[in-house]
Amino acid sequence: MKKLLTSRRLVVLVVIVIVTVGLITFSSRARNSQETPALPFRIASDVSTWVSELVTSPVKAVGDSYNAVTQMFDVYEENERLNKKVDELAAVQVQLQAEQNENKALKDQLKVDKTLTDYRLVNAAVISRSPSNWQSQLIINRGSNAGLKKNMSVMGAGGMIGRISEVNTTSAKVELLSDNSQTADRFAIRVTNDSDQTVDGIVSKFDQTKNQIVMSKVTSDVKVKKGDPVTTSGLGGVTPAGLYVGKVAEVTDSDHGITRTISITPAVDYNNIPVVSVAIPDV
Repeated sequence: MKKLLTSRRLVVLVVIVIVTVGLITFSSRARNSQETPALPFRIASDVSTWVSELVTSPVKAVGDSYNAVTQMFDVYEENERLNKKVDELAAVQVQLQAEQNENKALKDQLKVDKTLTDYRLVNAAVISRSPSNWQSQLIINRGSNAGLKKNMSVMGAGGMIGRISEVNTTSAKVELLSDNSQTADRFAIRVTNDSDQTVDGIVSKFDQTKNQIVMSKVTSDVKVKKGDPVTTSGLGGVTPAGLYVGKVAEVTDSDHGITRTISITPAVDYNNIPVVSVAIPDV
């Protein structure tokens, strides 16, 4: 009985070997002849492919997600760098614009030298200007330590704007020609026509609507026209003569034709006075 069982095992082993060799041979021939592989091989191949996809898909997904996150952080960092550069460029642009405006104001300020031949100029910057008295006064950063005194004439970029009304050690108040308050000192001015004839008067008010200086109640018969220059007259001994104020804008007769009103376009925009020059007599 034992011998029979041994013979059966031997037979089974031989059959297995024959089948295996046959499968290998058949598979080799199928590959060489490009025929469809046998069913067991197709099953094995499909199973291995499915297992491979099952394993590699999550790995690929994790890799893609990591790459996407990495790229997102790179883009964020690059965006931050670009935003910082944009902010720096904006700051530089603002600084450049401010320096250009200051440079232009200082260049314009130098043009007043011709009207102040008997004076030395002390340049100053406007440091304060209250909205409540915008048209009345401003404060500059020069005072008695720079030689400033009350009633000294103050020039803007192109013409006279007012006079010193109060002096402190390191600052001073400037009363503007556009001051309409009751306590304002009136400036004596003069209009000169093409024939060198003059019309004297005082600044009666400032028309804020038209941005014009008004010289009213003029009784002189001397003819003046639009464009004639207006300067300080020097009458009263407070303001020196010959400081440029502006030019005639229009001449209007009164209702009864007895007096005239002369409107004057100022040489300086009183709403934009960044720097000034104070005329100090050379004595």
